[in-house]
Amino acid sequence: MEQKTTQTAKPVSRGTRRKANPVSFNSIFKQWIVPLFFITVGAVIAAFALEEFLVPFTILDGGVVGISMIISQLSGCPLGVLTIALNIPFMILGFKRLGMRFLVKAIYAMIVFSSFLGVFEDMKAVTEQEILVVVFGGVLLGVGVGLILRHGGCLDGTEIVAMLLSHHTEFSVGQIVLFFNIVIYGVAGLLFGPDRALYSLLTYFITSKIIDLVENGMEQGKSVMIITDHGKDIADAIYSQLGRTCTQMEGKGMVSNGKKTVLYCVITRVEVPAIKKIINDADVSAFMTISDVSEIVGNHIKKKKSPVHKKQTVD
Repeated sequence: MEQKTTQTAKPVSRGTRRKANPVSFNSIFKQWIVPLFFITVGAVIAAFALEEFLVPFTILDGGVVGISMIISQLSGCPLGVLTIALNIPFMILGFKRLGMRFLVKAIYAMIVFSSFLGVFEDMKAVTEQEILVVVFGGVLLGVGVGLILRHGGCLDGTEIVAMLLSHHTEFSVGQIVLFFNIVIYGVAGLLFGPDRALYSLLTYFITSKIIDLVENGMEQGKSVMIITDHGKDIADAIYSQLGRTCTQMEGKGMVSNGKKTVLYCVITRVEVPAIKKIINDADVSAFMTISDVSEIVGNHIKKKKSPVHKKQTVD
């Protein structure tokens, strides 16, 4: 006969309920303290670049900050106040799409940025040479904005739109922001003269490149394709010196009619000189191309810890 067993659940008292795991200090340190520190540094650098290099010469930043600079020049309203006011709609958009953590970091970045705009406002400009203003102002602005973006914050409403669009397009954040700014610089050219618009555009060309460099870091991927007669030797050298695995394919020379080994490998930009030396030492007749990688899906870019060489053969 089948027996049924009935278990009666005992009520759980308040004192014996499972307690939520407390948030560890390491988690808070990595997710908040470190990012907010670098966001602070980036906001201060960006404010310094604007007030000490660009604003005195009516060289505009792009996006909402650029619009704020135009209104400030025409009305005399403080730049920091305009920056926060015009960014409110974009903050709402950022909250809906990117979450509370992003909103907190973005608001914090803008508050620090606006505060230090006021601090640097009355200081004397660093230089009177416009070419130095364009170059160093653009570099410093790119470093500041890049640090903020890299650590999850935002300084400009158009950057929020750019961050959302960059997830669905092949363009980087810096490139998308540049597209927006062309319109703004056109308006600036009508109001302040074409030379101001051209200086502003040149500044942002520099800034957009620095933003991409700082945001992506030196870990930006490079794809390397090597055509050689010594495929195994080169693949072993790449693995032993750089820790990168190669994918091997078979090729055929159309002129020599001989078989060739084609190696494909993904490295970082800082490893480019090393792989060039490996190729020159192993096979001076090898042919190599190096290309930028816009996106890497998976963990191929990470170094392998295993000392055993792994080689994939593609039929």
